[in-house]
Amino acid sequence: MDERMPPVRAPEEAPTPEPGPSEEGRGTPVGRRVVLGMLGLGAVGVGVGGAVQDKLDSVLASVSAKDPTGVVGLLPGGGGFRFYSVSNSIPHRGESDYRLTVGGLVDRPAGYRLADLRALPQTRVVHDVQCVTGWRVPKTAFSGVRLSTLLDAAGVRPGGTAIRFNCFDGVYTESLTLDQARGADILVALTMNDKPVTAAHGGPVRLYVAPMYFYKSAKWLSGITVTKDVQPGYWEHYGYDVDGWVGKSNGRSDDPTT
Repeated sequence: MDERMPPVRAPEEAPTPEPGPSEEGRGTPVGRRVVLGMLGLGAVGVGVGGAVQDKLDSVLASVSAKDPTGVVGLLPGGGGFRFYSVSNSIPHRGESDYRLTVGGLVDRPAGYRLADLRALPQTRVVHDVQCVTGWRVPKTAFSGVRLSTLLDAAGVRPGGTAIRFNCFDGVYTESLTLDQARGADILVALTMNDKPVTAAHGGPVRLYVAPMYFYKSAKWLSGITVTKDVQPGYWEHYGYDVDGWVGKSNGRSDDPTT
């Protein structure tokens, strides 16, 4: 792995810096009994149904958010996914309080509720999901609104060449060039494997950038801003490539996900 990469783990994704003396409310290390219990739950989760697995995913993700040791982040979640956290909790939004804003260098700024997004034309894509740490989940289905649809509705101004994504956890950010954002397999995703995206997986709405490493698919999406230049996101500040193409970046040679 490239020497610039974080030494332990990475997005879906990578470690939250350990809390310093002045940081409060970041959680305490997870105890040995809890970790062993999570290992048992991870084994049980392999054979359970979707509803139970969703609850298990939420437990693993929540515990991971308070685990600076990194051990819980190595546990498999539903369908082979692994959970890593960038904040101290798993945020939740629903029908009453979710909003997605589109703004910046556009002619028609907009705000979307969940119902508004569901009412727009939906696109379903099926690709492998590839994490920059090496794990892969094959043939994962995501569906939602093409990002290009929202950009066209907003009317990108001539000076806009990039997109910045903000998330309602208050930490996660990402970016794409305008050309990348207009790809047919770049989605504002509402479902994953034909079920609503859960909070643990970044729902109710997340970005899905099919041909790039999964850290580019920002969780808990709340803002789409057209900008003059690319503004590196959260993980790029840890050394990840801004252009995170699978197999062509970050010092890796993984097979493409398309």
